[in-house]
Amino acid sequence: MLRNAPKFHEVAKRILEITEETIFVAHNTSFDYRILKTEYDRLGYNFKRNTLCTLELSKKLIPDMDSYSLGKLTRQLGIPITQRHRASGDALATVKLFKLLLDKDLDKNIIIENIKNTSKSNLPKNLNEILDELPNSTGVYYMHNKTSDIIYIGKSKNIKKRINQHFTGKDNKSNKLQLNTISVSYDETGSELIALLKENNQIKLHKPIYNRRLRKTVYPYGIYKHYDENNYINLKISKIDLTKKPLTTFKNINNAIAFLNKLINENNLCQKLCGIYKSKDSCFRYTIKECSGACINLEKHEKYNERLTKAIGYLNFENQNFAILDKGRNIGENSFVLVENGLFIGLGYFNLNFQVDNIDVLKKILIKMDDNKDNQQIIQRFLKKSRGIKILHY
Repeated sequence: MLRNAPKFHEVAKRILEITEETIFVAHNTSFDYRILKTEYDRLGYNFKRNTLCTLELSKKLIPDMDSYSLGKLTRQLGIPITQRHRASGDALATVKLFKLLLDKDLDKNIIIENIKNTSKSNLPKNLNEILDELPNSTGVYYMHNKTSDIIYIGKSKNIKKRINQHFTGKDNKSNKLQLNTISVSYDETGSELIALLKENNQIKLHKPIYNRRLRKTVYPYGIYKHYDENNYINLKISKIDLTKKPLTTFKNINNAIAFLNKLINENNLCQKLCGIYKSKDSCFRYTIKECSGACINLEKHEKYNERLTKAIGYLNFENQNFAILDKGRNIGENSFVLVENGLFIGLGYFNLNFQVDNIDVLKKILIKMDDNKDNQQIIQRFLKKSRGIKILHY
């Protein structure tokens, strides 16, 4: 391998060029960085770069692993590695590990600290320069001010397009973002569900100054279910009762009514039993032969209740354990969202060469997040509108 390789002095200038204004990332950085620095010392040049060590970051962000060597760590995390102990194989594995660590760093300390370290000045960048560095892909973006603080967080199916809208907007918020943004960082997610969940989590965690929505979203209305005297399941919209658990919640009553009407139409349900049509007799849908007569006891309650339960099943995760598998950030991976005992516990990515037959492995690479009403709503709505999404129950 080394017989025809160039001498270090022959590639030294090129290494300086490709590492200029970059951060040196390696697994056990002290070893690799020391090798480079020693070689440049021999040439009489003081090589200096900011560094990040994936070994140290792994110990902090993924505790309790059996080993933190690159080979054993990547194997435990389901990260494929080829040509072990060869430059390209180890480098690619380190890149994949580093991406996982960036995902797990919910506080964004890695990004924020290195924006501080690599920023040449406190002067804002040209907004067009910022746009040039952004991808046309789905993800979450973070807008930073001159002190590297996160001032706004958003999500989009096209990050570059959305940031461009912020930079060209004429409203008050857009003007403030244009004036105060000097850099934009981002997490590509591939999956819109992951983007929605990350955006919700990050806004609540960082509380950016220009984010108002999602800081503390209030859902004052809910849908509740009960059995009537004839053993039919009834649904009812009402204001949130803290002593009872709703099937789902809404920001206003009109959204709740629209949701129930759609549920009724798609599942041949009874308007009267769903609380939409007040009557002592049959509902309107029965008169046009679109209701099977549960409202006047013609349809057996067992049959009606079974259909209704199936229709609202995705609204209630109680005691359920499942993973939602969706597309990843590239063709070689999938994303997953984990729900355990009815609670959203986190999300992550895995390589498609890895067979998902052991949930414990997914839990090791899981990015843990808090369960809250917003996350429950996001998952419920995603499951309702999406087709072809794989659900893995365990």
